[in-house]
Amino acid sequence: MRVVMKFGGTSVGDGERIARVADLIAEAVGRDDQVVAVVSAMSGVTDALVRAARTAAEGDGTTFRRVKTDLLVRHLVAVDQAVGNGADLRDEITEALENFEQLCHSIYILGECTPRALDMVSSLGERFTSRILAATLNHRGIQAEAIDATEIIITDDNFGAANPIMELTCPRTRERLEPLLEAGSVPVVTGFIGATQEGVTTTLGRGGSDYTAALVGRCLEADEVWIWTDVDGVMTADPRIVPDARTLPEISYAEAAELSYFGAKVLHPKTIRPAIERGIPLRIKNTFNPDGPDTLITQEATQDRRPVKAVTAIRNLSLITVAGRGMLGVPGVAAKVFSAVAREGISVLMISQSSSEQSICFVVEEQSSARAVAALERAFERELARKDIDRIWADDHVVIIAVVGATIRTTPGIAAKVFGALGRNGVNVISIAQGSSEHNLSLVVADEDAEAAVRLIHAEFELGKEPS
Repeated sequence: MRVVMKFGGTSVGDGERIARVADLIAEAVGRDDQVVAVVSAMSGVTDALVRAARTAAEGDGTTFRRVKTDLLVRHLVAVDQAVGNGADLRDEITEALENFEQLCHSIYILGECTPRALDMVSSLGERFTSRILAATLNHRGIQAEAIDATEIIITDDNFGAANPIMELTCPRTRERLEPLLEAGSVPVVTGFIGATQEGVTTTLGRGGSDYTAALVGRCLEADEVWIWTDVDGVMTADPRIVPDARTLPEISYAEAAELSYFGAKVLHPKTIRPAIERGIPLRIKNTFNPDGPDTLITQEATQDRRPVKAVTAIRNLSLITVAGRGMLGVPGVAAKVFSAVAREGISVLMISQSSSEQSICFVVEEQSSARAVAALERAFERELARKDIDRIWADDHVVIIAVVGATIRTTPGIAAKVFGALGRNGVNVISIAQGSSEHNLSLVVADEDAEAAVRLIHAEFELGKEPS
């Protein structure tokens, strides 16, 4: 079996955890599996690197030096814990962090941190982790080699959220990794990063390490891609909110994408795309409970055919409303609304429009709320003056509740059960939207009602019970 194993930041959070990861890889190698490991930076490292570069650009000459010292100590301790005797590795990490300090000093002098420079800085964490894990495996007698993904993942130059060029990436990946796998070696690949055709380091954006694993799995035609994280697979709800939430043994790609988009922090939706293209199953496993339940993500889940699979929530949102009697039957109002928001670089999470066409409402992150309203007031200055639009306002502190399942739209009575459960218990629904994808029913509630809403819907559909 050929499997790509991705290990997230909490899974490689220190030397002891890296040693545990090495145990998991060794177990797979012992089963004669061909294993590619893809690793994130240690938890918190990328945030620290980004903070160092950005504060340097703002004229702070001390934070990046403190970050360099903290990261040096943390990684050298990890080497001691995982490898034991890693003098060359210690020297390599020390030299890399010296270069990091010099780069941040240059950013400090210039007073500017370009996206290209930020990608160079933020890529260091994965490079350290891959080298420590490869050294740990070699120390245990398991042949391994650290691979910088700049060698295999070729992207455009959209720094911070680069897009892989697959016709270049797949041949490079096969050429570099196939010989290692055939020789019984474990390639340990840096997640999150790539390079332009000219060799300039890029990063793949949020969820980048998961994306790297799926890309490598696609290029190598892996049997499965395993995402090792700190939870027991994908759950029917957040167990901190719903005590009887359980792990879903199997879900479809579409359901996983919906859950990820609507707050289930297991994998990023774009991770699924390369897997879908090759029909490669994804498996979500817990590094800290490897023998516990996990979730298999496939094209079409067959184990549980209930229409509702899970309930999830996104917090810290605002509902923006544009309302006015003068909007009735006027072409282009919606286009103008969303063009104004798009120009501000604000992402819209959900949209709802009244059938009378007298109002449009949509949901954005709360931190973008004031900018969105200001942009709309500028865009509709004339309409507001003429009273064609009566008012533009934001309701802050709202939450999107997403009810997810493969056949929600085509199953009669789902919406009735959802709103019945909430209505009987005094939970007010502010706004509603149902995607044409058939896979989710979304509704907006006040923040103080969110946890109760999740629990009520979870109980209404008996999601805590095993499927019959």
